[in-house]
Amino acid sequence: MKKEWFAEWFDSPYYHLLYKSRDDNEAKAALDNLLLALNLLPGSRVLDLACGKGRHSRYLAEKGFNVTGLDISQASIFFARQFEHEHLEFYQHDMRKSFRLNYFDAVMNMFTSFGYFKTDADHLLALKNVAKDLRPGGLFLLDFFNARFVHHNLVRSEMKTVDKITFHLKRWVRSGYVFKSVEFQTAGRLFHFQEQVRLFELADFESLLTSAGLRLRQTYGNYNLSKFDANTSKRLIIIAEKP
Repeated sequence: MKKEWFAEWFDSPYYHLLYKSRDDNEAKAALDNLLLALNLLPGSRVLDLACGKGRHSRYLAEKGFNVTGLDISQASIFFARQFEHEHLEFYQHDMRKSFRLNYFDAVMNMFTSFGYFKTDADHLLALKNVAKDLRPGGLFLLDFFNARFVHHNLVRSEMKTVDKITFHLKRWVRSGYVFKSVEFQTAGRLFHFQEQVRLFELADFESLLTSAGLRLRQTYGNYNLSKFDANTSKRLIIIAEKP
């Protein structure tokens, strides 16, 4: 059975090469203000959902939280586990499955690590599992792109060279998703991957969160916690609560 696109692409070393500019310093800058918005107590249990190689998880643990990182990529979790310690653990896991019931004080889903599934039923299932894993009163932070801004400012074609590999990137919108084609040649082979992310707007998330049993508390338009504007904000950052 063919892997879903994200399971295949995220396990590729070329994914991490293309996006290697997303480093620890960027993660720390984004999290500092977001943690002010969450106002978590020291020692809180935090789930980093779709943690990748764990850059956000590691910093959260440095800030004094008990952190669990989950990701579907076996390669990413293998890398992240070298950093495990008493207050930091990593597991390979699909967010469409529940993990620990009524356990976490906060769940964080960073840097548009949502919207990858083919059906909204799967997206809703993932959010229902967030609700299950949160303790009552727990908070969910979803850091997503602003779909309207992305749609209106789409860079349809570009080339990006990283470590002597030239990536040819093409983007288009179809059927409520934004697609990105990634093509490159290295070691005599031609590679092609394709990303797709659902263009969820705020109203879509409000409906999904309600159906999942979560209550919207706050929205922001960037990591500086500016007010969200549907036309001009680059990010849609949502804080929701499990009643």
